[in-house]
Amino acid sequence: MVSADVVNYPLHQEFLSNGLRVLVSPDRSVPVAAVNLWYDVGSRDELPGQYGWAHLFEHLMFSGSARVASGEHLQLLQNLGGSVNATTWFDRTNYFETLPIGALDLALWLEADRLGSLADHLTIESVDTQREVVKEEKRQRYDNVPYGDAMATLVELVFGADHHYGHTTIGTMEDLAGASVEAAADFFRTHYRPENAVLTLVGDFTVKEAFRKAERAFGQLRGGARRQRPVPGGLAPMEGIPAAELSGRVPAEAAYLAWRLPVRDTVDFDAADLALGILGGGQSSRLHQLLVRERRLLAFAGAHPLPLIGGNSIGLIQLRGLPDRGVAEGVQATLEQVERLATDGPTEDELNRIKAQFGREWLMDLARLDTRADLISAFTVLHDDPGRVNRRLVELTSITAAQVRDAAATLLRPEHRAELIYRVEASR
Repeated sequence: MVSADVVNYPLHQEFLSNGLRVLVSPDRSVPVAAVNLWYDVGSRDELPGQYGWAHLFEHLMFSGSARVASGEHLQLLQNLGGSVNATTWFDRTNYFETLPIGALDLALWLEADRLGSLADHLTIESVDTQREVVKEEKRQRYDNVPYGDAMATLVELVFGADHHYGHTTIGTMEDLAGASVEAAADFFRTHYRPENAVLTLVGDFTVKEAFRKAERAFGQLRGGARRQRPVPGGLAPMEGIPAAELSGRVPAEAAYLAWRLPVRDTVDFDAADLALGILGGGQSSRLHQLLVRERRLLAFAGAHPLPLIGGNSIGLIQLRGLPDRGVAEGVQATLEQVERLATDGPTEDELNRIKAQFGREWLMDLARLDTRADLISAFTVLHDDPGRVNRRLVELTSITAAQVRDAAATLLRPEHRAELIYRVEASR
């Protein structure tokens, strides 16, 4: 069991008058600051015809604003020794920078300038340029890589094409092509607002100093009432084993087994997370040891959840066969191991191993200012509870062997899975 005082980072919160939520966590160990902005918009907020727009806007945010030229945001901070990046997911879009403390004011000013003015400075040139960048990313990361189209099929199998999680963040070529300047500006004005954002600052400053800098940079921006999404209901377990097949120029046949899990960071989700880790979390896991090393049925076996907040998460087992050998026997052996875990539960050694693995990774993330800031933003946006960053390790390591067994028995039942088989395309 982990002591409750292992993690105890200071957290301070204020709301600016425009609704921007600001979290401050001082860390005077190094003269560095982490600036982290989460916007409560992801691919689940895209309407039909907008698939891929949340990710497109991640790119457009670097295309210039009222006082900043295209690409200048990156260039200015990198020239000062900072690192800058952004990502888009089903549930959020985040922008993050780690930089010398002397560059903090500039970073905040740059973030505020694009939040306050980007919609009015979009041009057909900037939209066309970033649209082509995203299309090329889709070609390189999804369309022209082995198994790259598997995830789009999987989420549709698990949720259905009309569900808010039924499409991937990369979107479709057709919808990306339909993002006009006017439509893009409307999307921005809907979602990129102070009251729809969380700013987290971690670094070498006092609490008063950090809030003063945030107010000076963002305080003049207009805000409004916080958007209240309806709380989505969770979907029931799948019935009838929804299945699909794909084929492509891949090195070996593969299988993807997926389940609907509860929303992230709940007790039931955590128990299922640990169950998946015991089954396929690394080379000491059951599936790797038994099916890859001992029985040599598979070249790879791994399992993990895709944590989501909007009604359900996904539990996923990925299997890759050996060259010239299918995965059917490996799939059957995998399902037998799932059922065995549901019946017998984990051993004490297995449970301790996977908890230690989680704890090691969690503490490594918190040791870095940038990932600590990102986790604070995550708990604030997704759970309205920034303090969970200090409690999360205890929450997960408190899960018992019986809870893991029950999660496998109720949430990972073989008859409630979706199954995607990826075949090797026949040589011509």
